[in-house]
Amino acid sequence: MSKPKVFEKPTGVKDYLPSAVAKLRHIERQVLACMQGWGYEQIITPTMEYYDTVGVASSTSDQKLFKLLNNRGTTLVLRSDMTAPIARVVSSLLKQADFPQRLSYHSNVFRAIEEEAGREAEFFQTGVELVGDSSAEADAEVVALAIASLKAAGVERFKIAIGHVGFLNGLMEEALPGRVEAQEQLKSCLLGRDFVGYRKQLRELSIDESVQQELEGILRLRGGQEICDQALQLSVDDNARSSIRHLCEIWDVLKAYGVCEHVLIDLTMIGDFSYYTGMTFEGYAADLGFPVVSGGRYDNLLAQFGRPAPATGFALKTTRILELLGDKAENETERTLIVYDTAGRGEALVKAQELRAQGVSVVTERSDENGSLIDGLKSKERGSFTHKGVNYTALLTFNGNGIKGGSAT
Repeated sequence: MSKPKVFEKPTGVKDYLPSAVAKLRHIERQVLACMQGWGYEQIITPTMEYYDTVGVASSTSDQKLFKLLNNRGTTLVLRSDMTAPIARVVSSLLKQADFPQRLSYHSNVFRAIEEEAGREAEFFQTGVELVGDSSAEADAEVVALAIASLKAAGVERFKIAIGHVGFLNGLMEEALPGRVEAQEQLKSCLLGRDFVGYRKQLRELSIDESVQQELEGILRLRGGQEICDQALQLSVDDNARSSIRHLCEIWDVLKAYGVCEHVLIDLTMIGDFSYYTGMTFEGYAADLGFPVVSGGRYDNLLAQFGRPAPATGFALKTTRILELLGDKAENETERTLIVYDTAGRGEALVKAQELRAQGVSVVTERSDENGSLIDGLKSKERGSFTHKGVNYTALLTFNGNGIKGGSAT
């Protein structure tokens, strides 16, 4: 393998230049402020975790984990999500805290990938975990908060699709009793949104035509509250029916939140069926083919850390939102340029500190001894202007006799 050139970086990672960082931080601040308004407190966990604890418990498949060895030969992983690390903290450092616990985060996460276009190995997530509440109210809260968070981030047009793992598990066990492999194949097609492959798998199964039509009917279960009624008629399995009743309760709560216009019930939605245990959801922006938020209920995870508790949550795909919004996410700041000569240095730097204390971004620059820079900027004293490739909204110049020209905002 050839040695990488000095300007090269690994596949799947990227540099964020100042303009992109400003937009990313703006999204982060807006979303975390929204989450705080709902009572969620921010948490930070390590970038590295033990493979045998957080790595094994993660929803990320083993081959997608970044693994490394420390100097004692212990296998570590770069965090691939924030849910498992937070479960570890809730079960240890927060073990004495009462349930429910509401926690938020903004972090970079890492997933090893094949070298495919558009796939990132490091990206940012902003999300919440609501731990210790198994109710439909809790599930509806995280969906409603996901909607509020997308709006806070600046995403205007989107839809949230919600489903329930229990419904599909119950229906498929009823239709294909004991045929675990066939069930897993069908679920894999639904997980990948491969409906053509799903129909093909059904045709290849040795099942009655009525059963095939019943399982194919799942693909039509997308819409509003009426979908719950249709699903209840489709199955007599207790697990499937209780799951649908839970979804109906969630819908009623979302109706009280006034957000149903952003939500549809999609019973083909399954999430990671080895990880989620109940309601799952994904949100798609109108102008992007990838989900910008996903989440659901994972009631079995905390038991792996010795503190069994129900939990639900979601993660915003912050990096994708950044790509979606472009210039709309930029937080315009007032930026003042202060130019001074030797005689005006003291007064200029004092003025700069005063403006910074008021929240104004200030750049100071020393003119040459003959004041040519000050004279050259006289024509740009008012309104927005560009100097050395940077946009400014105000200019102040000092030459030892106080302010020579310009105005500060």
